[in-house]
Amino acid sequence: MILQDLTTTCAAALDATDALMASLLEAMREVLGGAPAAGAAKGGAARTGTGGAAQNDATQGGMATEGKPTATRPDAASTLQREQARAHGFAWASTYARALREMLGWAQRLQAAGRLGELESLLLQAAYAEYLAQLAGGLPMSQGEMFRADSLDTDGTALARFNADPAVRLLRSRGFDGPARARIAALVADGRATRSFGDPGLDDPALYEIREQFARYADDHAADAHRWHLENALIPDAVIAQLAELGVFGLTVPEDWGGLGLGKTAMCVVTEELSRGYIGLGSLGTRSEIAAELIRANGTPEQRERLLPGIASGAILPTASFTEPDVGSDLASLKTRAELVTRADGSRAWRINGNKTWTTHGARSDLMTLLVRTETAERGNRGLSMLLVPKPRGSDANPFPAPGMSGGEIEVLGYRGMKEYEIAFDNFETPENALLGGEAGQGFRQLMRTFESARIQTAARAVGVAQNAFELGLAYSLSRMQFGQPLIAFPRVADKLAWMAVETMIARQLTLYAAREKDGHRRCDLEAGMAKLLAARVAWANADNAVQVHGGNGYAQEYPISRVLVDARILNVFEGAAEIQANIVARALL
Repeated sequence: MILQDLTTTCAAALDATDALMASLLEAMREVLGGAPAAGAAKGGAARTGTGGAAQNDATQGGMATEGKPTATRPDAASTLQREQARAHGFAWASTYARALREMLGWAQRLQAAGRLGELESLLLQAAYAEYLAQLAGGLPMSQGEMFRADSLDTDGTALARFNADPAVRLLRSRGFDGPARARIAALVADGRATRSFGDPGLDDPALYEIREQFARYADDHAADAHRWHLENALIPDAVIAQLAELGVFGLTVPEDWGGLGLGKTAMCVVTEELSRGYIGLGSLGTRSEIAAELIRANGTPEQRERLLPGIASGAILPTASFTEPDVGSDLASLKTRAELVTRADGSRAWRINGNKTWTTHGARSDLMTLLVRTETAERGNRGLSMLLVPKPRGSDANPFPAPGMSGGEIEVLGYRGMKEYEIAFDNFETPENALLGGEAGQGFRQLMRTFESARIQTAARAVGVAQNAFELGLAYSLSRMQFGQPLIAFPRVADKLAWMAVETMIARQLTLYAAREKDGHRRCDLEAGMAKLLAARVAWANADNAVQVHGGNGYAQEYPISRVLVDARILNVFEGAAEIQANIVARALL
């Protein structure tokens, strides 16, 4: 059942995949007229995405992460927009190629350590079998959008070579056939009691200990989490205090500032396990991660000294407030204004007017990272600044008890536990030293420097949600009897569970790869974007399939899978919608 010389066969298939991707890259560039995609930095050093095709140093959202904003060519921008379907499809195909590379690397590391077992081998060959088939025949960008490689390989030459490759043919025909699917389902069923669903391949024994610690914590709060969701209640202060004691809010904050000084890989391990219990638990640290990275990378010495220890300890709960009622992904168009004024006592303050929306954990927070327009003479993102705004904690009855600040809750389907808010600022004032780094007009650039970490963390949340959905579906399939048999005895149920196990591991390995790149101080906007893009889709697919396994009960609110479904849906929307994410990946590659 396990293919002979599996890792060698996968390596050969990966070579064939690299050749296909190189041909598709050339074709995509020809479609765009030979010009770099709008937003690509000129003269950037080549980077390798799939291991075969080179990629240009690229920007996020049209601005370089270092140096001056890059001029964009209107013709290239309009061509990329017109060709979005193919460009985004190419981004997805490249994400698949990178995911396959990371799955092979994972298996090779396990093999070298003597830990490549039967389940891990089957997960590897299944991942290759299915993703190779989708690369050849069509892969889903969403439920209703397919990318087919022949839309770029119009003469069929590259696809013919790919389909004729012996390793590709072998993996596609036998890697995830009926017996392989049945065996994976049987192995994960046998491993349910000990949560043995495949070795994650962590490179530090301490990470396994951290994983077990937070897995226990998530399991201990799983039942409470569903109640919090049904009641639309805030996660209790006592739970926040416990997470603070465990170091969740200062995981990656340096020890000099009171944090644990761990890397992004550890952050992913913790985030995945907490999110497996409840996305709200895994998301409590998100705003702390963003705020701490903003301040650590851009803050003045006084701001670091004043704020980082409190964030790391959990004494200061931050919130991020960027989005506006008419401004979502297009942050450069935001309108909320901050003007530096002199008060009657001679002190200086920022006076803020405007509206923000989708502010998570806005009422219970102590500090707001607020993106505003301070340079009215500058258009676009150059006029934006980041303010570190202290605020009093609110309550459900009075969410924003500060003069000049008002707002209310946005009722949502899922992703509860912290609550979402819209906020209005009417001559709200905050001290002059709230300006991040003490320099106006740098807010967009400062925020962009956090995108890599934020998207890696969100990918880890998605992996946790995907794992939760899989485990809920598996448990139900083993306990629910129909026609005298457990549901898992029916092949189409078992097949769903098998693929959920496979694709969750794929998303995990891609996310851990991005985290390792970040920990190595290497630029990883492309890798983080790929991880977030794929993991969010996997979370939604797993949740949807797990509801199907539950049948009608999956639609009943008493069953936790109903919560997981609505929680999973947000992952394709926030921290870069799937379409925006695909655009970022495409620009980086092209």
